[in-house]
Amino acid sequence: MAGQFKALVITGPRQSGKTTLAKRLFSDKPYVSLESPDERERAVRDPRQFLSRFPNGGILDEVQRAPELFSYLQEELDTHHAPGRFILTGSQQFGMMEKISQSLAGRVGMLTLLPFSSSELLTGGFLAEQLDDVLWSGAYPPVFEQGIDPVYWFDSYISTYIERDVRQLVNVQDLMMFQRFMALCAGNIGQLLNSSRIGMECGVGHSTVAKWFSVLEASYVAFRLPPHHRNYRKRLVKTPKLYFWDTGLACRLIGIESAAQLATHPLRGSLFENWAMVELLKGRFNRGRKSNLSFWRNNTGLELDVLVDQAGKLRPIEIKSGATLASDFWRPMKTWLALAGDDAISPTVIYGGKLAWKDEPGNVVPWTNLAALAKEI
Repeated sequence: MAGQFKALVITGPRQSGKTTLAKRLFSDKPYVSLESPDERERAVRDPRQFLSRFPNGGILDEVQRAPELFSYLQEELDTHHAPGRFILTGSQQFGMMEKISQSLAGRVGMLTLLPFSSSELLTGGFLAEQLDDVLWSGAYPPVFEQGIDPVYWFDSYISTYIERDVRQLVNVQDLMMFQRFMALCAGNIGQLLNSSRIGMECGVGHSTVAKWFSVLEASYVAFRLPPHHRNYRKRLVKTPKLYFWDTGLACRLIGIESAAQLATHPLRGSLFENWAMVELLKGRFNRGRKSNLSFWRNNTGLELDVLVDQAGKLRPIEIKSGATLASDFWRPMKTWLALAGDDAISPTVIYGGKLAWKDEPGNVVPWTNLAALAKEI
């Protein structure tokens, strides 16, 4: 993409590896971090002078910290036509995406970098053999690179996230209440996003929940999976489902302190569903593609975890955490297949076991093979 666009924007959560990636791939470019108060002050005070330090382009890290730069970047990119001139990184979507759409539309390529995928962990020798260890440790690079206990690392991450991003994005008077809100969201992963119920349990109004959840989305903590809209003669729910970008972070927010606790935890199935969903999305994002995932649920409660839109055809996927595949795993799938008819392709079940096989009516994919499936969608 850097060979095709004048600039490249890499977004994603804090500590996902954006800076490391940019420095490794573009080691010939000068680097500056706008987290530095001195550099940020220079960029805000005199943007043109600041950019003149990079006559051949450069890496501007956490560029959302100096939104004044974007208009001047537009001028730079319009004056010089060489591709890959500037590499911009950012860990907040608020403000930055608005500025990009206003000033840099058509000039930049957009990429999202999430924490490690399972295939990256496997390549690095970090992928645990047991599924519960994978869910509990999450995928943030520092946990593996520095060998930090996930409990310590996520506790620190949560504290610094609240102190930095939350206070920058929204005026939260009671930070402990916001942390309780995050824990309630983590306890509802894989469920329909019920703002009223979360607000009642947290002691805040519906509008506050909407505002706070937008903060989680803007800083790549959580996201909403949209429902599929095609009717198939059934009334469908229109409410999105709630997921977190990292199961390790979700585990810590709901108080899980070891992988052993997951074996009997009531949210283990939801955490596995969350992990599998994000693995599929990483397969898309790591190829520079946008999400093509949704879920399907009608008003009687019949639900499919994932529908993958592939050139107008729909690939249904069920996600089951059990290590043994039961016959009823296919029941919702068969009902949906009868409704979808020729729209359906390649029915798939992802499960918590380690054997792959062909079943009726589709393929059974173990969690250890999820990286290969992610490349197909």
